[in-house]
Amino acid sequence: MRNQWVVVGILAGTLFAGDALAQHKTPNMQPTTAPVPSVPMGEVALGSVRIGRGGMADGKALAAGTYQVRVTAQEAKPEAIGTTEPLERWVEFMQRGEVKGREVVSIVPNAEVKQVVKDPPPRNGSYKVQHLVGGDYMRVWVNKDGNHYLIYLPKGMMATR
Repeated sequence: MRNQWVVVGILAGTLFAGDALAQHKTPNMQPTTAPVPSVPMGEVALGSVRIGRGGMADGKALAAGTYQVRVTAQEAKPEAIGTTEPLERWVEFMQRGEVKGREVVSIVPNAEVKQVVKDPPPRNGSYKVQHLVGGDYMRVWVNKDGNHYLIYLPKGMMATR
């Protein structure tokens, strides 16, 4: 009689566990993804930027000076995990119509900039160049038409002439 109760207990436990497992076969609802923020898809002229100290852009020396800065339509590849393709693009630093350097720019919509950068942004239509903590990078930050363009330039050893 005791063995019968053990068998009944095992069967009841198996049925209960099987029912519990069956409930988890349906996939959980996934959160909806946020739509990609609206950013200009073609080239965007960001204006003139003065860089007081030289740095590196795409592994090449970028001398101190004033540059016309232009976002290209080319997306930065390979894409990094967690990035949104239209928000990571190439930017060009130009002087007298000639490209002097290129670097990746992160485009941050105005509504999200406080989640990305703690400092107060430049006014719309202006920029600021910041030397970041540790001194290894400078940030060129342009605020234009509801988007913030963040360019991080490593400070490199500039060759002397």
